[in-house]
Amino acid sequence: MATIDKKNVEQIVKAVGGKENIEAATHCVTRLRFALYDESKVDVEALESNDLVKGQFSSQGQFQVVIGPGLVDRVYEEMITMTGGERSSKDDVKKAAGKKQNPLQQAIKALADIFIPILPAIVTAGLLLGINNILTGVGIFFDGKSLVQVYPQWQDFASIINTIASTAFTFLPALIGWSAVTRFGGSPLLGIVLGLILVHPDLLSAYGYADAVTAGNVPVWHLFGFDVEKIGYQGQVLPVLVSAYILAKIEGFLNKRIPDSFKLLLVAPITLLITGFLAFTVIGPITFAVGNGITSGLVYVFDGFPALGGLIYGGFYSMLVITGMHHTFLAVDVQLIGTEGGTFLWPMLALSNIAQGSAALAMMLVFKEQKSKGLAFTSSVSAFLGVTEPAIFGVNIRYKYPFFFGMIGSGIAGVVLTMNHVLAYSIGVGGIPGFLSIFSNQWGIFFVGMAIVLVVPFAATLLYGKVLNKREQNVVVDKSIKGSSNPEVTVETVAIKEQTTIGRNNNESSIDVLSIVAPILGTTLSLEQVPDPAFSERHMGQGVAIEPSEGKVFAPFDGKIALVFKTKHAIMLEHDTGVQILIHVGINTVSLKGNGFTSHVETGQEVQAGQLLLEFDREAISEAGYSLITPIIIPDGQERVERVEELLNGASDRREEVLRVSVKD
Repeated sequence: MATIDKKNVEQIVKAVGGKENIEAATHCVTRLRFALYDESKVDVEALESNDLVKGQFSSQGQFQVVIGPGLVDRVYEEMITMTGGERSSKDDVKKAAGKKQNPLQQAIKALADIFIPILPAIVTAGLLLGINNILTGVGIFFDGKSLVQVYPQWQDFASIINTIASTAFTFLPALIGWSAVTRFGGSPLLGIVLGLILVHPDLLSAYGYADAVTAGNVPVWHLFGFDVEKIGYQGQVLPVLVSAYILAKIEGFLNKRIPDSFKLLLVAPITLLITGFLAFTVIGPITFAVGNGITSGLVYVFDGFPALGGLIYGGFYSMLVITGMHHTFLAVDVQLIGTEGGTFLWPMLALSNIAQGSAALAMMLVFKEQKSKGLAFTSSVSAFLGVTEPAIFGVNIRYKYPFFFGMIGSGIAGVVLTMNHVLAYSIGVGGIPGFLSIFSNQWGIFFVGMAIVLVVPFAATLLYGKVLNKREQNVVVDKSIKGSSNPEVTVETVAIKEQTTIGRNNNESSIDVLSIVAPILGTTLSLEQVPDPAFSERHMGQGVAIEPSEGKVFAPFDGKIALVFKTKHAIMLEHDTGVQILIHVGINTVSLKGNGFTSHVETGQEVQAGQLLLEFDREAISEAGYSLITPIIIPDGQERVERVEELLNGASDRREEVLRVSVKD
């Protein structure tokens, strides 16, 4: 076991601004996580020159210093001993870090935390509504008639699909109430009940409110001389969000003051009664007006200046993805659908996804090295199906020009859509399947926009990339992969140099090749596609990642368990050659504290290739909002590791070879 130089630990503490600048500190499998009072005091150069540090970055208010598996535990213990600080949990650091964010950042994060967990239900509803509209849409297959009109036997089938699909939107406040109250620290069950109260069938539906106002027959409650409109809040976002916040605070207040023996009888009834009255008398009317004002303002802008609105939103949507602000527009889309019957924002989102995928696909023809070609292809397919992060972060942002050409194509398409008032009746799957959420009579113009985002970014990226390659074809690159400004050429150069080195070593010492099969079934990805800089920027070491298709981890070779992490989300194994491998299930899953994970082995246990090591609940992890992408890493600093070859095989229903490690005797 490697020893720790205490001076290096002291230098880490000093580099982050000293112990007086540390509000809270914890660690996960690979890194130290700090909540700092002032991040401007961090000495980045000092950290990068520290032998213990493999990388550093700031994310969501946390300053993270990458150390490495196993070693980070001892560095953390030494740091706590040295500074005399208190041990903090991941939640403690997350809470302290959240305080450092400005109000806008906190609001964006809160909205993301609320809407991401319910997104699968909304997307599923959108897809099913798309199927229903194909069956019932007039003029799609027959002139002036729908499919069910020509074939009446399909009428009830379409009706059942519509019932299933519309449920998520009908009871949307219940979904938002559950997620929002959970986010604000209250009881999820009370959140569900609150949402259902706001759409109770005894209330006038929000969808019929305008007609009732016109007819002058809006029902009211008479409360102590005041008339309170007896209306529901179907399709509304703000009323349930604000009510959920109030509910969580009231519940927390009561829980602290009512004895345990009376909580069951008093806390929930009092909380719901107070929140319900406030929702119908104060919160609902005010937020209902605010929400309608926001949507009316957006509609006015896009009706009055459609080209400008389409150019800005369509062109810059990808920038919102980078900052994380795109999650806030989920609430706007839902509000627009509820009040206007459709959203003009979501169609531009779908085409923005395709634009970035098209630019990434063009890079497959620009790249010369096979691994980069594979990354470009798989990330483009992901973007075409609505998930753009692999294409944006793995390919386009790294080379810049594909990202900007994607924005240009998306901006042009946005103008076309808004000039023709294209609307989506639901939030569905982005990318190419997005047409299912567009009103069928607008498919034609939507497909025109789709053609634009397929052709413009692809052609521009390909032509510009070919020009750059021609300029650089006479340039000899002789740098390491990490230091290269042109990774594409450098990968080839380094590979040739490594092969030559191995050939020379055959005369001096033997080189064994350790073949490592995938420990998990699924799709093999490049580390660049991992949504975590510690892995994607290879601070931890070389390796691959896997998008799991099942929740089981098997031993990739005969060896022993070097370490089972107490949260059970990661395992280190050691081969007989001494080579160690880290299997890290999911991203940031340490926060689950072992929930959803079942370990079948213990530290120090001998295992055989193919033996079941760990099981994990894919659905539970996804529903908690965490990525399932699993890095398989050969940690840096292993003296016997000569070279690591990464094999990207794509999707597979069997455990194929993913890594080859050249091992020195």
